[in-house]
Amino acid sequence: MFGMAMVASLVLFAVAIGICAFRIIKGPTMPDRVVALDTIGVNLISTAAIVSIILDTKAFLEVILIIGILAFISTIAFSKFIERGVIIERKRNR
Repeated sequence: MFGMAMVASLVLFAVAIGICAFRIIKGPTMPDRVVALDTIGVNLISTAAIVSIILDTKAFLEVILIIGILAFISTIAFSKFIERGVIIERKRNR
């Protein structure tokens, strides 16, 4: 019963990732695409956690941390790009 619930949750997370991928492709605005990308990151973290539970291993914990860090940094970078047009601001002394 527990195994079936885990597989069902993996399927639902895959569906959610597919819906978010559709929003990234067809999103009307750039902020919609950024939110969908962040949601994909959260769903990937959840998927890796469920796979870790199913396989009864702690090997995926590093993967979860890396995906979380990359999702956070990419969301911040895209947000800065939308707001200012550049990601890294350089101050030049003339």
